Amino acid sequence: MKHVLQTGIFSLAILLGVSLSGCGGGGAKSNIEARTTTTGQELIDIQNAKDKGVITEKEYEAQKKKILNRND
Repeated sequence: MKHVLQTGIFSLAILLGVSLSGCGGGGAKSNIEARTTTTGQELIDIQNAKDKGVITEKEYEAQKKKILNRND
């Protein structure tokens, strides 16, 4: 009988834990970016990519504009 009670309590605890794990705040989106490079380094990186032919001039200009217009 004690084993059945312990199993029931354990099962209830698992069920409660699983049901509460889905409560994540109502679907609010959070957009957090963490960068480890500076704006200058990013500009150097895309310049190098353009110089090596990895990206086109048009892609370079688009990325450069995106980097420079970003809210830091």
